[in-house]
Amino acid sequence: MKKIVAFAFALTVSAVSSLSFAQDVKGDANAGEKKIAMCIGCHGIIGYQASFPEVYKVPKISGQGEKYITTVLNAYKKGERKHPTMRGIADSLTDQDIADISSYYANHGKVDGAVLPEKASEPKGNVAALLTKGACTSCHGENLAKPIDPTYPKIAGQHSDYLFVALKSYKVEGNATWGRSNGVMGGVAKQFSNAELKELANYVASQQGDLKTVPQSKFR
Repeated sequence: MKKIVAFAFALTVSAVSSLSFAQDVKGDANAGEKKIAMCIGCHGIIGYQASFPEVYKVPKISGQGEKYITTVLNAYKKGERKHPTMRGIADSLTDQDIADISSYYANHGKVDGAVLPEKASEPKGNVAALLTKGACTSCHGENLAKPIDPTYPKIAGQHSDYLFVALKSYKVEGNATWGRSNGVMGGVAKQFSNAELKELANYVASQQGDLKTVPQSKFR
């Protein structure tokens, strides 16, 4: 029994150490620009739509937080986020690749001196109650564009259909190819009906933020 406990402890320490290492690798945006061939076919085309598990615009990632992008790519590698295409891409990347790509997209399309509003616009109707119930600003910031932790996403201005699909994915359980494992977001999303999640997604998408899709050629 002692050997089993010791082995389990060693695995836990190893997993935590690996995640810490992945988060601490310093990214190089210039190096990242040479590693995005697999990204630009979807994220470099304005209005590009994915078709799994339903049709929605792929997320805007230019201007997203560097540590959040790193966290997401590692979540796909570990299977905490289930999406066949993204899992395949993430599996092909080293920790350094992930750091470089994350640094590149965090700085891509950035406008020096741009100032975002301190708070999101006043929600109308039922949305105010939904935001309070979900405590959205407590993690994503008062303007939904300045998260309290760099591993959390900026969500203001993200595509509404993507946000809706993403929120629904936290409610999915037992599906081998779709869903997201996150205790906090799972608990939040499961409080709401899909109709309410759509209301939230539409409101968040209407806010001003850093996120954008910058057109990029597939041919380099």
